Amino acid sequence: MNKGLIGLLCILAFGTVLSQTFTQTVKGQITDEQSGSPIFGATVLIIGSDPPLGAITDVNGYFKIEGVPIGRQSVSVSYLGYESITIPNVLVGAGKEVVINTKLIESLHQLEEVIVTAKDRQPGQPKNELATISAISMGIEEISRFPATFNDPARAALTYAGVQTGGDDLLNEIVIRGNSPKGILWRLEGVEIPNPNHFTSIGSSAGGISMLSNNVLANSDFFTGAFPAQYGNATSGIFDLQLRQGNFEKHEHTAQIGLLGVAAASEGPISRESRASYLFNYRYSTLAMLTQLGLDILGEQEEINFQDLSFKIKLPTKKSGSFSIWGLGGKNSYRFLPDISNGDWENDRENQETGVAGVTNVIYVSEDSFFETIISGSYNQISSRYDSLEALTFEKQNFVESQLRFSTFYNHKISARHTLRIGTILSRLSYDLTNFYWNREREEHVTSLDENDHAGFYQGFGNWQFRTSDQFTLNTGLHFSHFALNGKSYVEPRIGFKWNRGTHVISGGLGLHSRMETVALYTARQYNDDGSFVQNNKDLGFTQAFHTALGFEKMLKPKLRFKAEVYYQHLFNVPIWPNDTTSDYSLLTFSALNTFDGYTPDELANDGTGKNYGLEITLEQFLFNGFYMLTTTSLYKSLYTGADGLQRSTQFDGGYIFNFLAGKEYKVGSNGNNTIGINGKFIFAGGKRQAPINISASIDEGYTVYRFQNNYELKLDGYFRMDFGISYRKNRKRTTSVISLDIQNLTQRENEFFRYYNVGARRIESESQISFFPNLSYKIEF
Repeated sequence: MNKGLIGLLCILAFGTVLSQTFTQTVKGQITDEQSGSPIFGATVLIIGSDPPLGAITDVNGYFKIEGVPIGRQSVSVSYLGYESITIPNVLVGAGKEVVINTKLIESLHQLEEVIVTAKDRQPGQPKNELATISAISMGIEEISRFPATFNDPARAALTYAGVQTGGDDLLNEIVIRGNSPKGILWRLEGVEIPNPNHFTSIGSSAGGISMLSNNVLANSDFFTGAFPAQYGNATSGIFDLQLRQGNFEKHEHTAQIGLLGVAAASEGPISRESRASYLFNYRYSTLAMLTQLGLDILGEQEEINFQDLSFKIKLPTKKSGSFSIWGLGGKNSYRFLPDISNGDWENDRENQETGVAGVTNVIYVSEDSFFETIISGSYNQISSRYDSLEALTFEKQNFVESQLRFSTFYNHKISARHTLRIGTILSRLSYDLTNFYWNREREEHVTSLDENDHAGFYQGFGNWQFRTSDQFTLNTGLHFSHFALNGKSYVEPRIGFKWNRGTHVISGGLGLHSRMETVALYTARQYNDDGSFVQNNKDLGFTQAFHTALGFEKMLKPKLRFKAEVYYQHLFNVPIWPNDTTSDYSLLTFSALNTFDGYTPDELANDGTGKNYGLEITLEQFLFNGFYMLTTTSLYKSLYTGADGLQRSTQFDGGYIFNFLAGKEYKVGSNGNNTIGINGKFIFAGGKRQAPINISASIDEGYTVYRFQNNYELKLDGYFRMDFGISYRKNRKRTTSVISLDIQNLTQRENEFFRYYNVGARRIESESQISFFPNLSYKIEF
């Protein structure tokens, strides 16, 4: 199949007889980085164009350059009194206009009639100007080149230093610096949102398929530690995602079909005069569509269905600022039907619905000050039902959570040296949680969770940025959290700096962070024999973490960057089992730091600790002459202490991660209008950990028995995966089409998932992860 596809791509690439040079429009807005105000009179040029192409920004900071040849272009932006920049490798295609929204930093040493020579704004620099370390900007065009990401930000993050898979390649779960994936915070358009993934579970941060689409996402920030003060409720990492603005001058459309789904996107002006626009993307499961057409791909026992929608409407006004109406929603279902003829009596059904929508208003009260206010609502339902012929309903869960949030902050650029940002986030967390199961001993259904109420979660923050010079920036701040359900409060100071020494950059950050558990954990009931119940964990506190990191960065060549970071994280107040209630080692060695999701009605205590420390090295060749490369090496340790007081490795303590990513673009066609891209990625990481197996006890009991007194001492085999991607981009007069093939785990290596004792075979065996997954897709932009 691969050889045939490559042959087809070659025919398409070299079969063009007639050719012409295609052009496109490049436009966007230039703003001040600290104040966000538009810059009037900035010069924007296409470097090396003949004849010269450029524009001057208008009073609202907008520019427009027509007739730009398609292909890779470099754009320079300059303005007197500001540090000039060059944006390299902007991909210009025939199908859609290119929008560049960028910011300039005011120079502290303004020389009369002198503009500093522009410096390249390299990929990966975070959009948030308050971030100094452990943060990168995930460029949508860049990560679309990464193989086997399937347009998923979480899967794309596996390429970066300190990040590895959560242990199941079917999911996009990620482990950051040895932390539990539960500590990840998802944000969209500036506010916290529910887990934006299909096929997830209560308390999880991941799922099988992302609801997000590259068709609507803008470049977004990804944090791996030492977060700025405006971020709360996270101890592991943060995805701070943004939806881009639709084209306010021209209607443009995208259609896409692949093995994961059929999608359609559209954008365009609502009012050209006010620059109001719309943007949306809808996707429907390919497997579900084929099933409805009578093609049963999965077989008669399994049914899978999902769909999602995302949108953004931008409505600028003359007096009340700019309004954005945005949203993301998705639903999915899975059903496993029994095959009674083979003795299979189990019926498993799962359904999920997620939706979030909001209104954002940005209004300038002066040239250097603005308010951003967001009102949002979200809804998340996860329900499952497990039936068996032994009991009509063996277990049933229904978790419904909804959130109303009011978020606002005030940003004031006091001067070129000082910027202040203060804000608050008020959340009303509502929940309707039920769970009951069949008790075999009592032969009756038992209710373990039945809660319907709401709780308040209140946050406030303040950030102060102080630029002592053009080379040194200091960011300090404070974050405050209060959980009204149990009255717990947390004060978290943060500080970060960046020192640009010309030939190299030194950066650092430290601060306190905290993360709440799922509401189901706080409200879960434990029932007594007389029917009464207790809520053991209602007063449970947040997991807390102290982060510190120090970084060094140097450009070895104009396009080759070396980067290193060392970090240390101390975690405390971690939920563990109370140390005086059991002698069971599976409980004595329990810690929330080893969990992915879920809840429990059993009593927990905030007596656990943990620590993560390590070194991360990145060597990155930015796209140059069609070639790019990214290599990361991470050496780390992840430890925890449970109720027995012993320090152990966490299950995520693999010890090392090595990533190598490289790709090459080839211009084809008589005028080089078309492109073939070939990309490859290697991941080599230390295996996850689990408890050793007690073979003699397993033989006696007839099932796998683990030695939990030695929990997580057994290290699984090293994880190795090779991904491959190939694409062909063809530009016509008004369209761009892309056909691509992404293959996850090209070598079909069977990485270990876990080990168990096979009673029948009388030996220890391994359950493997997914061995091979291809995704063929076709997209057209017009």
